[in-house]
Amino acid sequence: MLETLTRGFRDARDHLRGVTRLTQESIAEALREVRMSLLEADVDLAIVRGFLERVSERCQGQKVVLRSSAKGQRVEVSPGDHFTKACYEELVALMGSGEPISRAKETRVLMLVGLQGTGKTSTAAKLALHLKKSGERPLLVAADVRRPAAREQLQVLGEQVGVEVYSRSGSDAAAICAEAVAHARENDLGSVILDTAGRLQIDDEMMRELEEIAESTQPELSLLVCDAMMGREAVNVAHGFSERLRLDGLILTKLDGDARGGAALAMRSATGVPIRFITTGEATDRLEAFRPEGLASRILGMGDVVGLMQDFEEVVDAEQAEKDAQRLLKGRFTLEDFLSQLRMLQKMGPLQDMVEKLPFAGELLPEGAQVDGRELKRVEAMILSMTPAERTHPEILDGSRQERIARGSGTRLQDLGEMLQRFQAMRKMMGKLGQGGGMLSKIPGLGKMLGGGMGGLDPSALGELGLGGEAPNRRAARAQKADARRQKRKSLKKHKRRGKRR
Repeated sequence: MLETLTRGFRDARDHLRGVTRLTQESIAEALREVRMSLLEADVDLAIVRGFLERVSERCQGQKVVLRSSAKGQRVEVSPGDHFTKACYEELVALMGSGEPISRAKETRVLMLVGLQGTGKTSTAAKLALHLKKSGERPLLVAADVRRPAAREQLQVLGEQVGVEVYSRSGSDAAAICAEAVAHARENDLGSVILDTAGRLQIDDEMMRELEEIAESTQPELSLLVCDAMMGREAVNVAHGFSERLRLDGLILTKLDGDARGGAALAMRSATGVPIRFITTGEATDRLEAFRPEGLASRILGMGDVVGLMQDFEEVVDAEQAEKDAQRLLKGRFTLEDFLSQLRMLQKMGPLQDMVEKLPFAGELLPEGAQVDGRELKRVEAMILSMTPAERTHPEILDGSRQERIARGSGTRLQDLGEMLQRFQAMRKMMGKLGQGGGMLSKIPGLGKMLGGGMGGLDPSALGELGLGGEAPNRRAARAQKADARRQKRKSLKKHKRRGKRR
């Protein structure tokens, strides 16, 4: 997701590694990489120029304090951290503030418009499920009377999300919508979501039909559904609709399939219309309220902790999670507990999306690396092939038991052995973290980054966590090399001592 943009900002940071101060030349060199990625991401040239000028002004007018003291601790901040902070703040400003849709207090109309193929019908169902989770009783309206099987598709989606669908035969879309609104008011329903017809391109007939629907229903919000993969063309589509209709917001679909991200960056600046939601998958629960802070953080390779926690809160049982955490920190975590955690992860959505929301996942994984969600299914199959006693006490798994489990789960004995080793290592490590009550708090920068939130991004926290300096995987490589040198010296000393004894 948005790999083109992330690559450009990562290359810019690489240019600033080892730089002791921000000069006009070093800033220009870093911004050259950003400029290339923005243009490659299909962002309009005028928007790119304005963004780069503002970042440059922020960096040149900012005094960089490389070392300071905070609460008795010495903090080091690199010029790259200040550059990243300037880019983050300007990205958030460029995309505008998020304007989510609140729960309806009385019956209201939400009209979805857009071209054919943008995912308008599935987005209507996703929006209905989103509002239903907030406590509403929404109504879906099949107002696309032209596309074959459009009404049937919405009926199926309505059943999946558990939302009523208003549909009848006929070609008068405006009349159908007016009847649906009257039905909603009679039954004290909340949001009436109109799934209108689209075309392959904007034409006068389609726009007249939408104007008639708007006149007969008086929608509170008219939302344009745009395909994020259209890039700069999405801006032209938004302009075309806004010439004939009042637009109150945008929903960007298929953002998970967009490597460029030009639409996400440019839409608010180019149209003045806020992005209210994004979709990041085909499942009916893959609709998120747009948070520019989270998207800017992901573009810069810093993940989205807030978004990850929101996903977590939707599927987790807080009381059960606390019990699991206590057992984990005491080293009493079982494979049965592990299985419940795996199932919770599967409910949270695609594994790749979750990994991208982890801080600095882009630094830890090779460029273009894909996380295979099927691995979770394989691990689940292994655990399900065990008896309850084996899940609770994995130490009893001898050779014959492991062979039986591997056959039953359709996996290799080697795969099972590796999974058990990883589980035991995790349980042992977490047990140590739970001893003494304080090891987790000693992780550098963690409390500062999570406590301040992305809105109060602290450049010193970036430095402590490794964003401004070396990437974590490079640090790990250097640590491994240093350890190898120490081991070599030890073996040489032992060899010399044995030679003297002889």
